[in-house]
Amino acid sequence: MKRAARLSAILDLLAEQGEVSVDELVVRFEASAATIRRDLDSLAEQRLLTRTHGGAVAQSVAYELPIRYKSHQRTDEKERIARAASALVATGAVVGLSGGTTTTAIAAALAAREDLGEFTVVTNAVNIASQLATRPDIKVVVTGGVIHSRSYELVGPFVEQLLSGIQLDIAFIGVNALSADRGASTHDEREAAVNRMMASRAQRAVVVADSGKIGRAAFARVGGPELFQTVITDAPATALVDAGFEVIVA
Repeated sequence: MKRAARLSAILDLLAEQGEVSVDELVVRFEASAATIRRDLDSLAEQRLLTRTHGGAVAQSVAYELPIRYKSHQRTDEKERIARAASALVATGAVVGLSGGTTTTAIAAALAAREDLGEFTVVTNAVNIASQLATRPDIKVVVTGGVIHSRSYELVGPFVEQLLSGIQLDIAFIGVNALSADRGASTHDEREAAVNRMMASRAQRAVVVADSGKIGRAAFARVGGPELFQTVITDAPATALVDAGFEVIVA
């Protein structure tokens, strides 16, 4: 296997398992331990993983794994959350979708609903816009901005300028972490600013987060129950209810 393909395969495996060992990768890729260590060191230099004694982990990376690698994580949970979110959308609604794997799943669930007539999606995620662009019954509004290469999200003042002039019926916001005391948060302050603005323009703002993100905190705060009325997740979250969130368990 060529090195580029092996590096990509290592990240795919890391996204699925959360951690990998040198010994495991030696067997899987039939490469020497020295080669695998060099591969892990190279990926660590790109901040795509964190090296440990004997391997690497994904949980403590300084920046997010690219969305293509995160899409393999908790797929069943995200699909359940997506179906629950889709059920909240009525014909004619104006729906905000931030970037992320869970909101991408929501876009797919909305597109699959045969009972849903025409509606509008406002998004700062170019992959979601591309996913929905061929549907004539869905009006897709894309914000301007600078693209974030890891998440496909548009960020910056152009996004906020457009969002400040519109009104959403409901917004689904994907985040990296959600806790009772800190609220919703992301790894990137630019994404947090856009998510906060999109949520503030909605009559109903909904955080969508799988249970692996509950009880955690990330770098940049988006908001708490004062901004988000509802949380959709895949497991009971009593602490969030006690903090003032309405929690829907998918």
